[in-house]
Amino acid sequence: LSRGFRQKRRQISVRGLAGLGDVSELRKSFNRHLHFTLVKDRNVATPRDYFFALAHAVRDHLVGRWIRTQQCYYERDPKRIYYLSLEFYMGRTLQNTMVNLGLQNACDEAIYQLGLDLEELEEIEEDAGLGNGGLGRLAACFLDSMATLGLAAYGYGIRYEFGIFNQKIVDGWQVEEADDWLRYGNPWEKARPEYMLPVHFYGRVEHTAEGAKWVDTQVVLAMPYDTPVPGYKNNTVNTMRLWSAKAPNDFNLQEFNVGDYIEAVLDRNLAENISRVLYPNDNFFEGKELRLKQEYFVVAATLQDIIRRFKSSKFGCRDPVRASFETFPDKVAIQLNDTHPALSIPELMRILVDVEKMDWDKAWEITQKTCAYTNHTVLPEALERWPISMFEKLLPRHLEIIYTINQKHLDHVAALYPGDVDRLRRMSVIEEGDCKRINMAHLCVIGSHAVNGVARIHSEIVKNSVFKDFYDLEPEKFQNKTNGITPRRWLLLCNPGLAEVIAEKIGEDFITDLSQLKKLLQFVDDEIFIRDVAKVKQENKLKFSAQLEEQYKVKINPSSMFDVQVKRIHEYKRQLLNCLHAITLYNRIRSNPTKSFVPRTIMIGGKAAPGYHMAKMIIKLITSIGEVVNNDPYVGDRLKVIFLENYRVSFAEKVIPASDLSQQISTAGTEASGTGNMKFMLNGALTIGTMDGANVEMAEEAGEENLFIFGMRVEDVEAMDQQGYNAKKYYDRLPELRQAIDQISSGFFSPRDPGCFHDVVNMLMYHDRFKVFADYEAYIQCQGQVDELYMNPREWTKKVIKNIASSGKFSSDRTITEYAREIWGVEPSALKIPPPNLPRE
Repeated sequence: LSRGFRQKRRQISVRGLAGLGDVSELRKSFNRHLHFTLVKDRNVATPRDYFFALAHAVRDHLVGRWIRTQQCYYERDPKRIYYLSLEFYMGRTLQNTMVNLGLQNACDEAIYQLGLDLEELEEIEEDAGLGNGGLGRLAACFLDSMATLGLAAYGYGIRYEFGIFNQKIVDGWQVEEADDWLRYGNPWEKARPEYMLPVHFYGRVEHTAEGAKWVDTQVVLAMPYDTPVPGYKNNTVNTMRLWSAKAPNDFNLQEFNVGDYIEAVLDRNLAENISRVLYPNDNFFEGKELRLKQEYFVVAATLQDIIRRFKSSKFGCRDPVRASFETFPDKVAIQLNDTHPALSIPELMRILVDVEKMDWDKAWEITQKTCAYTNHTVLPEALERWPISMFEKLLPRHLEIIYTINQKHLDHVAALYPGDVDRLRRMSVIEEGDCKRINMAHLCVIGSHAVNGVARIHSEIVKNSVFKDFYDLEPEKFQNKTNGITPRRWLLLCNPGLAEVIAEKIGEDFITDLSQLKKLLQFVDDEIFIRDVAKVKQENKLKFSAQLEEQYKVKINPSSMFDVQVKRIHEYKRQLLNCLHAITLYNRIRSNPTKSFVPRTIMIGGKAAPGYHMAKMIIKLITSIGEVVNNDPYVGDRLKVIFLENYRVSFAEKVIPASDLSQQISTAGTEASGTGNMKFMLNGALTIGTMDGANVEMAEEAGEENLFIFGMRVEDVEAMDQQGYNAKKYYDRLPELRQAIDQISSGFFSPRDPGCFHDVVNMLMYHDRFKVFADYEAYIQCQGQVDELYMNPREWTKKVIKNIASSGKFSSDRTITEYAREIWGVEPSALKIPPPNLPRE
């Protein structure tokens, strides 16, 4: 089966969306790398050697374009965009690079001629899992779009030695394993030791006649590693620069004087721990000193780099040619991806005031004009609020600067609202209390010229509740930028069959202008097109079923509805609502074994933060339900419940194209945007969802009748908060809900440990912030409508086509075009840079 699919993919790609390029040249390059770079003194090459040889051969095509792109930037001296993020969830790079350079067919053919299989080599690559979920994956999509739109843009982050943990399911429980993704090396990165920079911590502040001096600091070095980011077929290659922490050679070597040389060298690890591991929390703030160090580390190194580049502005030149910072905001835009890089604001002030000797007001004007802030969540537990005591020890000068920023800000507010003490308390960057804290979101809002949410409904919540006082003060600052996804990875790469079917109907321009998918609306009643779209979905399902059966040893019915919820495990995303539906379906089948049911394979996947007890219990519940349902002979192949282990980018690329139903069921007002919802829509799954995040705009684009929308709206949730939510009311009124909860409670799904799910039931009954029971009835009813439509494949596929045709808005190219024009003040360019083998104009 899999060989047949690979054959099909080769035919599609050879017929398909890119030119063949020089196959023999790639073959030679592959062999050269295999023999000289890799194998050398070994007689036998391993599959991993083949992967690295191919990666290096493909990288050769990047390097000339990469150098040329940077040269062009220095010659034109455009405004540069710096996207600062503590997370870049890149996934695999090989296939994405081949797609964007138009090399996939040539590589496929070359590798085939060498007797190898391209897909098998692609599977060898480790995911670069330097992110938790939506925020980090958004940053990756944005890098792709910025390069495709010809923007002079750089991604800056941390090169974590260990990314998001690998998830193993052992006896139904999540177990974490370290993600040693660099174990075999990373063929895509280039270390740049010549640009290593010092970062300071601790110490104290001296106030002298020349101004403040931060002295007696501990120094850690930031070593940059650069990864090329190619645009789609425009020969632009941008840079993602990730910093790795290194101890300086004189680190603690004063201990050497008293003879403890060994101890001093071992101590270097303390400095290098800064870039060791990604904090695995999604939408949760963990106030650890190491995390604050990471946040300052990336900011301090990046700002030095930005200022060096601003001052020199000539390719390869290190000598300053600009002495004045007047034009800094005209040449530099810094986008803060959430509050994690918020220290950019006081750090830029420190450099301008203490180092460049600028007066405060001028420095503040420059800082505000340069920085812009994206808010990613309204959940209170996710907001960063750092203890002042920690700040005072680690970053004493920055604390002074933040106090000054806050004082000037509060003076301004007090002048506008005399006597309104409560307003001053609400708007302060410093929160009083048992433990005084710094509210990083307030710092970002004050220090930026633009603040944006990531979907229209979220941006309204930001203005009307989270930052209402700030919105009242400066309404012109607040914007919306609805998130998007890159159609290169999330259609062309992961679903070549669908991309081909679309290209046959409307041409290939949709790849860089996704709004062209609207042209598909004219084919909604075209029987051949309906058949082709359905056929691609069925092929994707067959292929995915084969992989699942191999991995889980569960027989999958490939004609069943693939009902999928993949995302981080969190109470607000309400995987528990999905569980209650699965149990309800199971009970209905058990009580009517002869009745005909629409067969479903319910798949739930995602990682729980290691310290998040309830999320781990939810995983255990899903696996326990699966254990009972999948082994019940009465149920047969009418229902399966599978927990998808170790969900990550490369796995998403397989499951999303095979899905029929996409579950986006967060409590209204909690999911800022969601981007998985967009990936499913683009790949021909229908959405069952609440009116939350970008679901609202998806329903608007496709028509609400083409999604399965259910449940409370934001105003209903607010009203319920006012009157109080009583879960027991629903438990008493709804027999199917009561039966499901009683089964969970009694140990029906955990016979060996009947009390296993006591905490889950207790939370749902008495402490559920996300009101699962309140939406249960509407959800079950809506799932009935899903079943009804699924029984009519033609009508189902027509809705699928309408969804695909309406997904154009959700391209990250559109999102980035809006950021560029409305926040950064730059214009995207469709110009192609001449390739390295042609002279520059």
